[in-house]
Amino acid sequence: MNLFIRLFSIVALFLSLSVSSVWAAEDKENTIYLDTNYGRVVIKLRPDLAPNHVERVKSLTRRGFYNGLKFHRVIDGFMAQTGDPQGTGMGGSELSDLKEEFNPRPFERGVVGMARSRSPHSANSQFFIMYADAPWLNGQYTAWGEVISGMEFIDQIKKGEPPAKPDVIVKMQVAADAK
Repeated sequence: MNLFIRLFSIVALFLSLSVSSVWAAEDKENTIYLDTNYGRVVIKLRPDLAPNHVERVKSLTRRGFYNGLKFHRVIDGFMAQTGDPQGTGMGGSELSDLKEEFNPRPFERGVVGMARSRSPHSANSQFFIMYADAPWLNGQYTAWGEVISGMEFIDQIKKGEPPAKPDVIVKMQVAADAK
């Protein structure tokens, strides 16, 4: 029985790695590469769930907006937040705020969601990546992506609100544009 469980685990790991690779190869227009000092994080975009949020993130990414921005709020066991050019959690892009696109995608480890203020229509450029499940966020924030590889690099981001020496997004790009 123990051998069966080990074999099943190996096959499951292989399949998950293969699915991640296939996704990135098949839909580069809906894949983001987020490079950290620790390694590359690959994010599958979900325009089927949040088309306006996905378009906003892709647009800002293509302009180089996210390059060099700090992970300004990183709570162990909860999430890592970035996307504020001020690095304080109080800023955003010059674009108008987005109307919410709440959807049925649960906030689980690796899910990427758009940050906002108290108003559901205040998302702009800030986003967060989940470290763990947070069902209290379901239906309250817009999920727009999922980490399909590199979550171990998100796990290494320095924690704090704000971190003493925050990590940054080294480079973020739409996979279709990657050089």
